[in-house]
Amino acid sequence: MGTQSRNGGDTTSPFLVTEHGNLSVPDGVGVVHSSVDDSPATGVLVLSTAVAVCGSYTYGAAVGYTSPAESGIMADLDLTLAEFSVFGSIMTIGLLVGALFCGKVADLVGRRVTMGLADIFCIIGWLAMAFSEGAWLLDLGRLLLGFGICFFSYVVPVYIAEITPKNFRGRFTAIFQIMMSIGVAAMYLIGSIINWRTLAIVGAIPCLLQFIGVFFIPESPRWLAKIGREKEYEAALRHLRGGNADISEEAADIKDYIETVQFSENNVLQLFQRKYAYPITVATGLMVLQQFGGSTAIITYASSIFELAGFSGTVGTITMAIFQVPVTLVGALLLDKYGRRPLLLASAGGTCLGCFLVGLSFLLEDLSTWKVAAPALVLVGILIFGGSYGLGIAGIPWIIMSEIFPIHMKGLAGSLVTLVNGICCWIVSYSFNFLLEWNSAGTFFMFSTVCILTIPFVAKLVPETKGRSLEEIQKAMTM
Repeated sequence: MGTQSRNGGDTTSPFLVTEHGNLSVPDGVGVVHSSVDDSPATGVLVLSTAVAVCGSYTYGAAVGYTSPAESGIMADLDLTLAEFSVFGSIMTIGLLVGALFCGKVADLVGRRVTMGLADIFCIIGWLAMAFSEGAWLLDLGRLLLGFGICFFSYVVPVYIAEITPKNFRGRFTAIFQIMMSIGVAAMYLIGSIINWRTLAIVGAIPCLLQFIGVFFIPESPRWLAKIGREKEYEAALRHLRGGNADISEEAADIKDYIETVQFSENNVLQLFQRKYAYPITVATGLMVLQQFGGSTAIITYASSIFELAGFSGTVGTITMAIFQVPVTLVGALLLDKYGRRPLLLASAGGTCLGCFLVGLSFLLEDLSTWKVAAPALVLVGILIFGGSYGLGIAGIPWIIMSEIFPIHMKGLAGSLVTLVNGICCWIVSYSFNFLLEWNSAGTFFMFSTVCILTIPFVAKLVPETKGRSLEEIQKAMTM
């Protein structure tokens, strides 16, 4: 397509990405350029984001729950390893089922109502787990929890991306990532001092708070504009930007973009048109690499990994929790300064190193060489992995997903991407215990290999979306 980029480079790639990964918009496309570069972070915007990310916390808590609860559940309910593996992985079945509906529901009833529905499923799921007396109710609760957090994984980053001005979007959407890490860390820390039933009840509290909170926050102005509620979308935008803010240009940009999009009854086959090949490849590719890089397995079964290496599971998971949160916070602060791509590249390199060190420690133990250092090497490897994961690969794929799809295809595309993530998550979480029994070192060397493959994928395909409005990004990605 030999188009000249705004930086003067030849964007011969059909994906319209410059050699530095920045989106390039050819002349004449009609992308609007908003001048809303200094919109303030109003109290309403902060409150709306805080309510939304309660769902992110629940996602992290659900993933982190099994590690501290494993020994208590297996002892109290007399579960075998295979039965606990079913419990650990059945949440991903809920994710898979939820992925079929989350995008469509969010498009049909709006972002706020979708969050409220997710809260109901999660509350029921947590309580079913807390009061279970056998494996069937325990698994049912975990299944419902997976269904609910699937909705959160899609709608929370989408809602935040749609309500924030572009100068804050990176930092605000990164709170999704921070709260996931805090959710995992909280389960590790609290789970070390209370039993698994009480821990499940604690997990339901943020869902209840969010369910109440969604009644006090505005709907996404872009969703309101999409369904033709013009007065309401302008009122929501003004509410978010402040009563004295000039929203005329931003409102016009949203309206102009909506008017250029052909809305029709979409079906999943439309996603496989050539113009959507690039965003689909980027979003699904990041999800596959995230999951097959071992993220869910390591977070879910961290305690077992430490104990297998001869290290205290409780000490290891608490140390991991304490270390991961501040690193994730640093990543969020750097997101709008350095962009998505550099943090993804650094994150991939760090997770590769972390998995390699864990694999090396198990290999040395198998070879009866330097066995005394193996537990420490596992701790260092897991900490490097956890910190690097929180820095980028944990949340940035979801952020990018929320940015790159045009609004009329966002529901279908989001469902597809979430479905791919759920399938990969189920494969890894169910097979991990068996892989660990087969070859502990080989399992982590496989994870390390996937992590290293993430680097060329990001370098070659993932665009930089920092500092662009959603309308600019989506126009460039689907030309």
